[in-house]
Amino acid sequence: MIDNQFMDLNIEELMNIEVTSVSRRSQKLTQVASAIFVITGDDIRRSGVTSIPEALRMAPGVQVDRIGTDKWSISVRGFNGRFANKLQVHMDGRSVYTPLFSGTLWEQQDTLMEDIERIEVIRGPAAAVWGANAVNGVINIITKKAADTQGTLVTAGGGSFEQGFLSARYGGKINEATPFRIYAKGFTRDNTPSLSGGSNHDQWHSARGGFRLEHARGIDQFTLQGDMFFNSVGDALNRSALDFPALAANGYRGQQEGGNIRFQWERVYSEQSSIMLQTYYDRVRHKLLPFSNYDAESFDIDFQQRFPLFDRHDLTWGTNYRLYYNKFLDTEITAFNPRARTDHMFSGFIRDDITLIPGHLLFTLGTRLDHNDYTGLEVQPNARLMWTPNARNSVWMSVSRAVRIPSRANDIRIKIAQLRDLPGLPALPLPILAVLEGSENFNSEKLIAYELGYRHQFSSQVSIDIAGFVNDYSELRDFSLGALSLTTGLPSHLLLPASANNKASALTYGFEISMDWKPLDQWRLQGNYSYLDLDISSNELFKQLDPSTGGASKVNPQHQLSVRSNYDISNKLQLNLWLRYTSKIAFYDIPDYVTMDAKLAFKPVKDIELFLVGQNLFSGNHRELVSDFMPSAPALIPRGIYVGAQWRF
Repeated sequence: MIDNQFMDLNIEELMNIEVTSVSRRSQKLTQVASAIFVITGDDIRRSGVTSIPEALRMAPGVQVDRIGTDKWSISVRGFNGRFANKLQVHMDGRSVYTPLFSGTLWEQQDTLMEDIERIEVIRGPAAAVWGANAVNGVINIITKKAADTQGTLVTAGGGSFEQGFLSARYGGKINEATPFRIYAKGFTRDNTPSLSGGSNHDQWHSARGGFRLEHARGIDQFTLQGDMFFNSVGDALNRSALDFPALAANGYRGQQEGGNIRFQWERVYSEQSSIMLQTYYDRVRHKLLPFSNYDAESFDIDFQQRFPLFDRHDLTWGTNYRLYYNKFLDTEITAFNPRARTDHMFSGFIRDDITLIPGHLLFTLGTRLDHNDYTGLEVQPNARLMWTPNARNSVWMSVSRAVRIPSRANDIRIKIAQLRDLPGLPALPLPILAVLEGSENFNSEKLIAYELGYRHQFSSQVSIDIAGFVNDYSELRDFSLGALSLTTGLPSHLLLPASANNKASALTYGFEISMDWKPLDQWRLQGNYSYLDLDISSNELFKQLDPSTGGASKVNPQHQLSVRSNYDISNKLQLNLWLRYTSKIAFYDIPDYVTMDAKLAFKPVKDIELFLVGQNLFSGNHRELVSDFMPSAPALIPRGIYVGAQWRF
C-alpha cells in the first residue's frame, strides 16, 4: 500500500498539525496568530517535485520563479528577484544566509526530499522572533528525526530535463537511545534553452551527503547533524545587457562546494518549560567566472528558554551571536572593497503570550534587539491578538516592525548593463556602461506591517484560511546617478556610475486565500489564490533598470492561483495533479501562463514504488523571470517527463 499518512486524516486533524516557526515553540496550526502555511512531506512526495524551491510553489503568497537550471528567485509578498533580500530561510534551525546580498542561494540548499518532515512558510514579518531580514516572511525547512528514518531507502530515475538522479539513505541505531541516519544523493539536470532556441550552458551536476545522530538521556535530547555538497553549474552571459570581447560567448562553467555541522542540546522540563542551546558552522566556496568568486564562513550560537509566569503568561526569551567571514576575488564583472570582511551580530529577544480569556483570547507582545556592524542597534517589536470564539473559528491581527540590514553588497562594484541611450536624453555616440556601486552610508530598509486573518472550519472535510495585509516600507534601496565619463580602455564607452541610497518607499497590500477539501476519503483538493498590489516611489530611471525595488511592481505577478488534486485510485495506485496560473510579469514582458504537473505512482509490492512525473505539461517552454543585477541570459523553462523507482527495505 502506498504511504498515505496525511490522506487518512480529516481536515480538522490536518488543521491541528503542530508548527514551531511562529513562536519558536510547538503550537497547533489553528492557534497561531500569523499567516502560516505548512507543506507536509506527503505534499512533497505526491507533487513529484525534486527540489525545495519547486515545493515552495504550493504555498500561497510565495512567488517562485525559475531563472535557469540551478537558479531561482523566491520571495513572499513582493520584491522578488534573483537576489531577493527580505526573506529569512532556515534548515533545521540553521540560517541559510549568504552575506553577499542578505538572501539565499537556493542551488546550495538541498537535502534528501524524502527526509523533509514539513516546510513551514510564514507570510509577513517575524523579526521579533527571528531577527533582521525576516521582513516579508520566514521559511523553515524541518527534516525528520533519525528515529523516524530507520531502514534503507533507495530512489533512482531519470528523464528529459531531470536527466538522472540517485539517492540512498540508511537509518540505524547505535543503541535504543541513539538512532542515526546517513544519506547521499546526486543528480544531473539538463541545460535550459535560450530564447533563440540554443543552450544556456547551465547544465547542473550535484552531489551531496550528510548524517544525523540523536541521543536521548532522561529529559535531555542531543542532536548532531552535518552535510557536504558539490555543485557543477553553468551560466551564459546575456549579451543584450552586457557584451565585452573578453567574455566568452558560449557560456561558463563553475563550481560550488561547502558543508555545515550543527549541534543542539534541548532539555524539556514540561510542556511549558524548556531550554535549548544550538551552535553551527557553515562554509561555502563559490567560483563561477566572470560572475563571482568568493569564500564564506559563518558561525552561530543560539540559546533560548521558555517558562510559565504566574497563571496567564508564557514567556520565551533568547540570545544569539553570529559571525560571518567572507573573501571576494575580483572578476571581469564584480569587485569588492574591501575584499575580505568579518561581521558580527549580537541579538536578544523576548516574547510573552498572555492569556486574557482562557481558551478564547490570547495577546502576544515581543521584541528583538539586533546589533550589527553596519547600522548598529535595531529594534523590532511585534504585537498579536488571537480570538477563538469556538472550535471552528479564529480571528487574529498583528502589527509588526522589521528591518532589512545592509550586507556585503554595500561594498560591491558591478557592471550591470550596457545602454544605448538614456530616457529623456538625445542619442549618444558611444554605448554607456552602467556600473552599480555600494555606499557606506546605506541604512536599514524598514517596514511597518498590519495583518488580519481568519480561519474557519466548515466541517471535518472543508476549511478555509484567509489573510490580508498592508505593508508600509520606508528607506528602501534606490539609486542616484553620477556624472558620465569616458573610459580610456578599448572598446571605448561612457561610464555611468550609480550608487545606492535609501530614498525609495513603497506601500503594498494584498490577501491570500487557501482552502482544503476532502470530498471523499481517498480524494483531497487543495487550492490557494494570492493577490498583490505594490505602489513604489523611487527614481524614475531605475524603475526601468532596477527590478528588485524600483521595478518591483512590474516584477511580481498580481494574481497567482494553485489547485492540487490528490486521488488514491486504489491501495496501490495514486494520481496527483497540480494546476497553476501566474499573471503577467510586465517588467520582463512575460505574459500570463497556465501550467500543470502530474504524478502517477504505483506500488506493485509492499516495499517498491514506481512513478511517472510530468512537469509543465500545459505551458511547455516558457519564461518565468530574468536574473536581476547579474547579466545571465534569459532562459525558457522546459517541459519535462521523468520516471523513477523507490525501494524501502
